[in-house]
Amino acid sequence: MSGVSVDEAMRRAVELAARGLGTTSPNPVVGCVLLDAAGQVVGEGFHAYAGGPHAEIVALAQAGERARGGTAVVTLEPCDHTGRTGPCSTALVRAGVARVVIAVPDPNPLATGGAATLRAAGVQVDTGVRAGEAEAGNIAWLTSMRRGWPYVIWKFAATLDGRSAAADGTSMWITSEAARMDVHALRGTVDAVLAGVGTVLVDDPRLTARNLRDGSLAIRQPLRVVVDSTGRTPAGARVRDGAARTWIATAAEVGAGPDGRVDLPALLAALHGRGVRAALLEGGPRLAGAFLAAGLIDKIVGYVAPRLLGAGPTALLDAGVGTIAEAIDLEFVDVTQVGPDLRITALPRKREG
Repeated sequence: MSGVSVDEAMRRAVELAARGLGTTSPNPVVGCVLLDAAGQVVGEGFHAYAGGPHAEIVALAQAGERARGGTAVVTLEPCDHTGRTGPCSTALVRAGVARVVIAVPDPNPLATGGAATLRAAGVQVDTGVRAGEAEAGNIAWLTSMRRGWPYVIWKFAATLDGRSAAADGTSMWITSEAARMDVHALRGTVDAVLAGVGTVLVDDPRLTARNLRDGSLAIRQPLRVVVDSTGRTPAGARVRDGAARTWIATAAEVGAGPDGRVDLPALLAALHGRGVRAALLEGGPRLAGAFLAAGLIDKIVGYVAPRLLGAGPTALLDAGVGTIAEAIDLEFVDVTQVGPDLRITALPRKREG
């Protein structure tokens, strides 16, 4: 029976890692496939939740003695420190693994060094296999760790002509139930959901991750963050209902920018300190414009309904663009129909100079 190639094993490891999305933060998602000396799969694992066993430990437990002389294929460099769990680098050495293939090095200064430990113990270490796929599957955590603030996704819903509400202010519902369910699934993959106080005052959202069919709350709830420079969030607002943790982020607590409003880079740094690695910005249009103008948006997810209003509020306000030459260019990476609506995923292109 022919064995599995390292490339095939890494592809499987990337698939396994994705199973941990939304449950591992502030840790990364990681997948591991163990091959015996003949190249047969003898163990698989992924990091399922923070504080739980790492992917390598799960795979080693499955493999047992069959791991000796084999190859561990892992999406992220094995950790080299003792936190809530022990170092995976040491576990691999003790198991007698002969080779470790790593997709992406660990940028966390507290955990990096696993590759060096493995090499020092005589283990062959190779890196870079399917690095692009592994990076994409772990992009929020990797980006957050490299720069010190969360990966920020801006989500909006609008009609085909860009309206987020009708002229009379009504907005329930711009998009279909299928699109709204998709948004709740998206909330379940992030650590925090952000909204401006204006959105809270007008729409009184709950900002929780729910099953829309029965209204039940997801087991894991993101932190609800209201960006409220002067503390105007009402005591009876639904974001204060106790269904999830809530932070009313004021300028007095976070720090104020030149405009007197909450300083957005300081806000993101504070969120990173609270363990937030991925944040979903949901409203409103003025806050989204401020994030875009500051270059703080990493990904955009827009739900576009096949409807026209012709008047009413737009999904985005001033983003610092004064002329067409200053337009924020985007790269479309996915367009998917969700019910009758389109979900468009795009990445802002970095400006030169």
